[in-house]
Amino acid sequence: MRTGAVFPRKGRLLSGIIRNQTSGPLAGTTLDFERLRFEPLRLRPSKVRLEDLGRPSKPRPTLLEWLEGLPRQLGAAALKRLADAIATAHRDGRPVLAALGGHVIKTGCGPYLIDWMERGILGGLALNGAAAIHDLELAVAGHTSEDVGSRLLDGTFGFAAETSELFARACMFAAETSRGLGHALAQIALEHGDAGRGTSVLAAAARLGVPLTVHVAIGTDIVHMTPRLNGASLGKATLDDFRILCGLVARLEGGVWLNLGSAVVLPEVFLKAVSVARNLGYSLESLTTANLDFDQKYRPGAQGIALTGHHELMIPLLHAVVVSMAGEAGEAGEAHEAHGLAGPHRRQAEPGGVAGDPGGQETTDRRGEPFRDTVGGSSD
Repeated sequence: MRTGAVFPRKGRLLSGIIRNQTSGPLAGTTLDFERLRFEPLRLRPSKVRLEDLGRPSKPRPTLLEWLEGLPRQLGAAALKRLADAIATAHRDGRPVLAALGGHVIKTGCGPYLIDWMERGILGGLALNGAAAIHDLELAVAGHTSEDVGSRLLDGTFGFAAETSELFARACMFAAETSRGLGHALAQIALEHGDAGRGTSVLAAAARLGVPLTVHVAIGTDIVHMTPRLNGASLGKATLDDFRILCGLVARLEGGVWLNLGSAVVLPEVFLKAVSVARNLGYSLESLTTANLDFDQKYRPGAQGIALTGHHELMIPLLHAVVVSMAGEAGEAGEAHEAHGLAGPHRRQAEPGGVAGDPGGQETTDRRGEPFRDTVGGSSD
């Protein structure tokens, strides 16, 4: 066999390296392994214990039973933690806000967010331009999303007439009324929506009085190519929305911020909104932030949670778990109320206000100075 001829050569080479080290910078580094310190396994800190292992479900388990059977590790633990944070915020009347990238709407997740809005769980939304466009197209036409590769080269990508016309009209209306781009697009989706109006996040926000803002970067969206779009109107409309969002973020103490599928624009917008809120003295203590996306580009924060994967799987799952938790809490609350005890309450969108906050109510900021809540709902 050739093996016997190979090993001697390797042995001679290794011996040469060791001899060289005795006179080089590593001279005298021979270690005494007998001096290594060991400890009993029972005393060693460990990250995984028996109670952390998964438990296979029995036949036909409830969703919460299935959830409790998941391993208490990594993504499963993060899912439980995030669902609990949302359910707790809802129970305590604290705001839950969601920021949406376009992929969330394209993958069919809008109806889950609408259901949260209708239940009073989701109290506000921030969309980037792509999310707003996809949702608007679904509302008015019942379909959205192009094959960019094939249509880009023949010069037809992004030139749907109704999309550009309605968006430009929304910018003009928003600039004239100073109500923000989200409010204008939501009204247009509600008024011009056809078969897809019932599945439109924009239309639902207008119908339910849930604040919705839209944040764009010039040149990033197909609607910026039309000559009908007025740049000054677009700029004012989205700037007004940024200031509205700052007011919403300022009230996130004890609440939840969900970043769903926006990798650049909305994380940066949120960062500046947080800076504004803190500069003005608002507390963001006990705020939970979460990022749900294919890739994790940002650290979510001190109370941050990261869930990595497909939106069309993660968002429906998170929705179902939160609804189940909220339903269980609601049943407990009804039992408490039947005995004359206070139980969890459901936040409702108020005309002219934000879900969970009747609006116009005077309180004090972190410095103890009075301020007046002026952030109104998107259906005023």
